[in-house]
Amino acid sequence: MALIFAAAPMRAMRAPVSSVSMSATEYAKTLPGAGPFGFFDPLKLLEIDKDMTQGTVRYWREVELKHGRVSMLAALGFFVGEKFHPLFGGDIDVPSYVAFQATPLQEFWTSVILTIGVFEFFSIVSFEPGRGFEIRETFPTGEARIAGDFKFDPLGFKPKDAAGLKSMQEKEINNGRLAMIAIAGMVVQELVSGSKL
Repeated sequence: MALIFAAAPMRAMRAPVSSVSMSATEYAKTLPGAGPFGFFDPLKLLEIDKDMTQGTVRYWREVELKHGRVSMLAALGFFVGEKFHPLFGGDIDVPSYVAFQATPLQEFWTSVILTIGVFEFFSIVSFEPGRGFEIRETFPTGEARIAGDFKFDPLGFKPKDAAGLKSMQEKEINNGRLAMIAIAGMVVQELVSGSKL
């Protein structure tokens, strides 16, 4: 639902519909990420806004990728952190959903927010100037830009061939979708039971 409310005020800042040669749904179907059951838009969010542009679709894809990446890390950290917690003396023995409150980070939450803000800055500079929530198609160098690509690949995992890249992108987005559902389930389970996984 947050997607709907966040997109509504930006309608006035978008490019005219005539500049888009296909609908948002058709464009999204050309992007990697079809799951095992085909095209994935269970809430039909792409059909709600008839004036959605391709740049806005790229924005929502990037949002989905970032949340998927965070959720994959969260799902792993949520489970492993309860079994093995070497930080802060290793004496944190609470369910993961309240573990943050049992650390010194509870007092220094502003530094955590500032650190996150540094990373979010690199997302903001990828927006089309004056067009609201639209992601550029190219980097400032002119090279084609793929949603979620921030030119950060220190371990060299990004495949060099197009088929390998598409396969990796589909695996990443589908595993990210699963992780978003999984971490939500983990949090709800601990909230309801009040105990660790």
